[in-house]
Amino acid sequence: MLRKLHQLSGIVPLGAFLLEHLYTNSKAAHPERGVADFNQAVADLQAIPYVLFIEITFIFIPLLYHAVYGLFITWETRPNNLSYPYPRNWFYTIQRITGIILFFFILFHLLNFRFGVIPGLNERSVAHHPGEAFQIVASEFEIWWILIIYVIGIASTIWHFANGIWLFLVDWGIVIGERAQRATGFACIGFGVVLFAFWINVTIAFLRPGGLFGGLLY
Repeated sequence: MLRKLHQLSGIVPLGAFLLEHLYTNSKAAHPERGVADFNQAVADLQAIPYVLFIEITFIFIPLLYHAVYGLFITWETRPNNLSYPYPRNWFYTIQRITGIILFFFILFHLLNFRFGVIPGLNERSVAHHPGEAFQIVASEFEIWWILIIYVIGIASTIWHFANGIWLFLVDWGIVIGERAQRATGFACIGFGVVLFAFWINVTIAFLRPGGLFGGLLY
């Protein structure tokens, strides 16, 4: 039951929040209105009634449970990839590795942008300064090592989510049969590649108007 709840928390609400986060951040990718649209999107989110209660209930608590129990699963893991070098065996190991990366990445992300409490960095939180949100993020991404952290973090997040969807569908008995599971696996990989491309485009948009795709998506 705990493992089922762990998988469910990774899809809903955390997976839903990831997609909502992408939608909000994508406002920054407009080649002309990116700055104003992103700042307004952040302001709209912070204007939601009881926003802190909603964050704690539907984001922080599920995130804490998913992270802690995920670390417990990782601690129990005994890698045997050299003896059984099957793709799905490697996928499971990478799932555990990305989970560890995500634990530290999300902690850094929250402390940096949500609360602005990391010494030496921009100590203005996006949530508390929505009118400066775009500039706060852009100034952080201009620091090369922070940009590398976010690229690695985004890649780990997308892998963990896309592969987690496949694990959820299989373990919950939604996708049954070897052929169906293989097809679903390829679909999840394709979904992850597309999602990663959109996230990288959004990240670059804070440094270059329109991101990598320019105005092609608008």
